[in-house]
Amino acid sequence: MTDVVVIGAGQAAASCVARLRAKGFEGTITLIGREDVPPYQRPPLSKAYLLGDMARERLFLRPESFYADNDVSLKLSQEAASIDRAAGTVIADGVAYPYDHAVICTGAVPRRLPDTLGGDLDGVFTIRTLADIDALEPRVRAGGRALVVGGGYIGLEAAAVARKLGLEVTLIEAADRILQRVAAPETSAWFADLHRAHGVDLREGVGLKTLTGEDDRVTGAVLTDGTELPVDVVIAGIGIMPDTTLAEQAGLEIDNGIAVDAQGHTSDPAIWAAGDCASFPLGDTRMRLESVGNAVEMGELVADNIMGAGRDYVAKPWFWSDQYDVKLQIAGIGAGCDRVVVREGEGGARSHWYYAGDRLIALDAMNDGRAYMVGKRLIEAGKSPDPQAVGDPASDLKALLKA
Repeated sequence: MTDVVVIGAGQAAASCVARLRAKGFEGTITLIGREDVPPYQRPPLSKAYLLGDMARERLFLRPESFYADNDVSLKLSQEAASIDRAAGTVIADGVAYPYDHAVICTGAVPRRLPDTLGGDLDGVFTIRTLADIDALEPRVRAGGRALVVGGGYIGLEAAAVARKLGLEVTLIEAADRILQRVAAPETSAWFADLHRAHGVDLREGVGLKTLTGEDDRVTGAVLTDGTELPVDVVIAGIGIMPDTTLAEQAGLEIDNGIAVDAQGHTSDPAIWAAGDCASFPLGDTRMRLESVGNAVEMGELVADNIMGAGRDYVAKPWFWSDQYDVKLQIAGIGAGCDRVVVREGEGGARSHWYYAGDRLIALDAMNDGRAYMVGKRLIEAGKSPDPQAVGDPASDLKALLKA
């Protein structure tokens, strides 16, 4: 009988085990997770869950009974300590789990503020796990003063929720503009205006010099421009790093994450990787995508290939972000863009279309689901509509698909 051991209990892992059983896999499946809850959604944690709009059980990707019903051995609150490649076992909490196929889905870990800047003070948080949000929730009360460090999507979403909860919010971004790494200046400016309109004190080109505290609890912040702020809670949204520790210890190839081939194999053909921790080939380079869509698609890819499909991964990047009453939907990757076409939609909707030369490569759509769906289909089909037609709000979006 074939044994599959999946390490990590996030979206990629859950997708992998569910796909294996759906495809008729009859071997043993063991799913090892370090947290004490079954696989759950991460995106709602810092939004609906923190706001109290989503119950804890609704976060779960599947009810816990699903794993027993599908003969998946769910090992929670266990840390996979090592992979013994020679013996073909995964060691977790002193138990050796044999495998014919091991799947590493360890995800990513948040970057933390250094202790030298006060990152070890009580009241300083990152946003990644259910435990992170449960610890943060009692500290975000109306009238409190929050400092958000980092103007990426995590930081912006945290700022939006903090404002909804009634906190005074200052957000600082050391780069010249928010979202500088992932979005065009037009999108950065649009979201900066949105947050300022909702009362966020947003400061670009300003970093954190140090946090100050009393009795080991954060009470203030000194910024790089010399400003001193009183603060009650600090949220660090300064990015994530692929969790490659286990793979490194096992001697697997690492290249911007755990390096896998087009089918999900690591440098050891018996070991696979999927999700935020894995980088895959894309043309002459490698890519690592931090998104739910990628985690689901890679998890299912690995399951299919364990079953012998021999399928290559074709990435179709898409992302989303919810801030206040705005749903941002993103298709494609904007790297290499040299022109952005702005299209105004109805009722304040708006979309930004990224071109590299004459080629459409990405799209940001703010409260414009129709533009998003059309743009996503165009990008995936390799079609590039005339920029002038795209920018004309009177032009028919659907007609772009036929052009």
